[in-house]
Amino acid sequence: MRRPDPVRAVAPVRTGPRGIDAGHFVEQLLPMARGLLEQAGGGRIAAVAVGAAGMATLGDDLRAALPAALGRALGVRRTALAADAVTAYAGALGDRPGAVVAAGTGMIAIGTDLTAWRRADGWGHLLGDCGGGAWIGRAGLEAAMRAHDGRRGGSRALLARAEAAFGPPAGLPGQLYPRADRPAVLASFAPHVAECAADDPVADGILRAAARHIAEAAAAVCPVADACDVAFTGGLLNLGEPLLAPLRAELAEQLPHARPVPAAGDPLDGAVRIAADVAEGRLRLPLDSRMLSVHGAGDHEQGDS
Repeated sequence: MRRPDPVRAVAPVRTGPRGIDAGHFVEQLLPMARGLLEQAGGGRIAAVAVGAAGMATLGDDLRAALPAALGRALGVRRTALAADAVTAYAGALGDRPGAVVAAGTGMIAIGTDLTAWRRADGWGHLLGDCGGGAWIGRAGLEAAMRAHDGRRGGSRALLARAEAAFGPPAGLPGQLYPRADRPAVLASFAPHVAECAADDPVADGILRAAARHIAEAAAAVCPVADACDVAFTGGLLNLGEPLLAPLRAELAEQLPHARPVPAAGDPLDGAVRIAADVAEGRLRLPLDSRMLSVHGAGDHEQGDS
C-alpha cells in the first residue's frame, strides 16, 4: 500500500478531564482524512487505525466518541484505537512475539507473546521516560548547571554547549519552565550530550546510564523464551554509537537471550498494517481495552476490560 503524501502540521490536540479531547481530535483529523481519501480516488473506508500518544492513560474520550464520529463523517465501518507504542510495535515486528523499544523524546518498551501486552515506562518526563531524549537532555543540562555552580559532577563541556544553545545559564529556568513543550526542549540538548561523550566522562556517563535504563525496560517486557526478538525505533537512535555501543553491551548483559532485529517499519507502517488486518479479519495482536481496541458500527468494544 502506498504511503499517503505528507499532510500539513496541526496544533497539538487539547486534553481535558477525560484526557485527549475527542472533539478537537476530530476537528484536526477529518480535513486530513478527507484530503487523503480524495487523493486515493474516493471509495469506502472499511477500517481505520488510530495510534495516539497517551491513548492508554488519556484515551477515555477518544474511545467513547471517535469511532461513531468517523462512522458518521466518513462511513468508517471499523476503527482500531491503539497506543502509539502498539503502532510502533506493529510497524517494527508485525504480529510476531517479541519486544519493541520506542525511544525519541520519551521512551517506552512494549512486548507481547500474542496473548497479552506488557509495557515498561512511557510515564512522561516527570515520572519516567528514563533513557529517552528528554531524560538525556535534562541530565546534560543538570551537569552544565553543576559546572556553572562549581559543584561536583559538573561538565565544563556541557556548560559551554548549554550557553551556546540557550544563553546565560542563570536564564535557563525562565526559558524552560514556562514552556508547554518542555520535554521537546530538553530533548533538543541530547545531541549535544552525544557529541561531547567521546571526550567528556560526564557526558559519556549520562549515555551509559541511558543505555542501562533502556535495556532494563526491554528486559521487563520481553516474553520469556529461548530467544526474544527485540527491535528499536525512534529518533533517539540517531545519536549513534555514543548511545548504541553501551546499549548493545547492556542488552548482552541484561537480556542475553535477546535477538536484536531491525525494525521493519515505523509507527505509520504499523497503523496501516493494523487497519488492513482489522478490515480483513486477520488481526493477531492481542486486544486490550487501553492498548488496542477495535470498534464497529453496532458492535461492543472488542478488548479486555
